[in-house]
Amino acid sequence: MLAQIGVVPDAIRPPDIDEDPLKGELPRAYCQRITREKVGAVQAGSDDIVLCADTTVALGRRILGKPADTIEAENFLKLLSGRRHRVITAVAVRRGGRVWEADVVSTVRMKRLSDEELRGYLATGDWQGKAGAYGIQGPAGRLIPWISGSFTGIVGLPLAETANLLSAAGLPMWQHAS
Repeated sequence: MLAQIGVVPDAIRPPDIDEDPLKGELPRAYCQRITREKVGAVQAGSDDIVLCADTTVALGRRILGKPADTIEAENFLKLLSGRRHRVITAVAVRRGGRVWEADVVSTVRMKRLSDEELRGYLATGDWQGKAGAYGIQGPAGRLIPWISGSFTGIVGLPLAETANLLSAAGLPMWQHAS
């Protein structure tokens, strides 16, 4: 996705943090906290720019993270079937001791899933490693008839907001534009 805005990272260093929600933590606050912890956990030089993001699917106050297995994925999809839910993506950029942050909240409606659609989607395995057990950019796109908000935020990195944060951190965003 970064390539879409002309950014090629020098390195990818996934941070090792505990991503479990705190007791009673609300979805947006959770997503913001996890992103701040991620960007703070990455070892980098004082002039390096570090970018981290986290995406959370929320059904009311409930956080639907990455399902552990097919059973949990099925349960998540049954909860989302025929309903609207929120997808929250928080982004943080760090350069030296300074951090810039943004988050985007989008609303998504999943169609009411038939048993055939549910089984078919689960069989693709596309749900693995995805908050809420689906990725709109893959086969699940056919299950999502309506969104309000940022498509790229739902995918996992809101590009307009990310470009603004990177620019604020001093990354020249248009130097290679023709």
